[in-house]
Amino acid sequence: MGTAISLDLADDLPAATLHELAEDTFAWLREVDARFSTYRTDSEVCRLDRGELPLAEASADLRAVLARCADLWTGTDGFFDVYATGRLDPSGYVKGWAAQVASDRLVEAGAPNHCLNAGGDLRVRGRAVGGGPWRIGVRHPWDPAATCLVLTGTELAVATSGVYERGHHVVDPRRGAPAAGLRSVTVVGPDLGVADAYATAAVAMGGAGIGWLDGLPAPWLHAVVTDDGRLLHSRTLPLGT
Repeated sequence: MGTAISLDLADDLPAATLHELAEDTFAWLREVDARFSTYRTDSEVCRLDRGELPLAEASADLRAVLARCADLWTGTDGFFDVYATGRLDPSGYVKGWAAQVASDRLVEAGAPNHCLNAGGDLRVRGRAVGGGPWRIGVRHPWDPAATCLVLTGTELAVATSGVYERGHHVVDPRRGAPAAGLRSVTVVGPDLGVADAYATAAVAMGGAGIGWLDGLPAPWLHAVVTDDGRLLHSRTLPLGT
């Protein structure tokens, strides 16, 4: 998926078991990359976009992802749009979805304490080594060596969409141009795929994304850094020290 992915398994399991769990996790993520990559010409997404693969013949995973993206398009008033760039690109949901599925599989396999970090989108479950909650640093949007806040928890999906690495690359689908106004959006909730899509949609909205995030129902929470340097966040965001 063109990003670094790390896995921290905190359960006291035999080394061979931990190794197998990690291998299974990364095998799944490689499978997702092969199917959903917008950079691989032989991926299902690219073949579907070119009209070479009928939707009815696509994999169940691809059809399910596109159906969920259609729901998210409706739920974000059209700002989460897999065709915003002019071609099919569900990446704003897929990365979080893939990590969420991987995390769910780890729980089912008997590893309920873990942290999966897919390029800054994190799914944490249970406890870290030592028994404490997980601590998640949200990158400072102007200083890659610093954090703008730290979150703590035992059951969190945390997705961040920002412009600090690729510039203003998130397209406002209504204007057909890169959105501006928000430097970084972090969304916290129970599902990483949805959190990823919500963060992308809010960036696409620009300044109006702040009010939209404020209107999301519980348990969704957020933190925003604006282009002019303001840090705004939900009152109940689980902040660490």
